[in-house]
Amino acid sequence: MDTTRAADVLRAKEQSLLDELATVTRPQGDAGSISFGKRIGEGTSLAVDRLTSVTVQEGLLATLAQVRVALAKVEDGTYGTCEVCGKPIGEERLEVRPWAVRCLADS
Repeated sequence: MDTTRAADVLRAKEQSLLDELATVTRPQGDAGSISFGKRIGEGTSLAVDRLTSVTVQEGLLATLAQVRVALAKVEDGTYGTCEVCGKPIGEERLEVRPWAVRCLADS
C-alpha cells in the first residue's frame, strides 16, 4: 500500500474511532433513582451496560493509539517497516490491518 493511500485510510479509521468513542462515552441520562436490589433489575442491567461500554472504550482507545503510531510512521517515512526486525511488513497484512507496525513473525 502506498503511503498516500495508507495515510488516507488511517485518517479515515482515526475519525471512525473518534466517532465511536463519542457514542460510547455519551452520558446515558439520569440513573440516580435506580436501585440495586437483590434481584436482577434495571440497575443491574445499567451496571452491566456500563462495564461493557468501558471494555469497548478501552479497545477503541487501544486501536486509536495504534492508528496514530502508524500515521506517525507515514510522516517519518518508516510506514510498512516492522518496528522489531526492520523488514518490510507484508502487503497483505497492511491491506487487512493498515495500522500494523509489526510483521506477522514479530506480532
